[in-house]
Amino acid sequence: MSIPSSWYLILSAILFGIGIFGVLVRRNVLVMFMCIELMLNAANLSLVTFSRTLNDVGGQADVFFILVVAAAEVVVGLGIVVTIFRRRATANADEISSMKG
Repeated sequence: MSIPSSWYLILSAILFGIGIFGVLVRRNVLVMFMCIELMLNAANLSLVTFSRTLNDVGGQADVFFILVVAAAEVVVGLGIVVTIFRRRATANADEISSMKG
């Protein structure tokens, strides 16, 4: 029994929508980073689905590079958040924007 590709694409769209909703609604920077990661994983799921449907390895290679970029984004982003959290005892995005000099 094989699951149709449309189910994977629907799941990808739902995950991407949840990620967009989380970025727009939440103010905690850590939650915003998690929502961005969710959106990247939704894009990866759609790329793998199209790659499997078209019998092409190019989509899977793109997923590898997206995962590398996502890992670098997490490292840099969490480093910035930890630094900000040490200076101000909050990780609220509204208060971070007030640090502009």
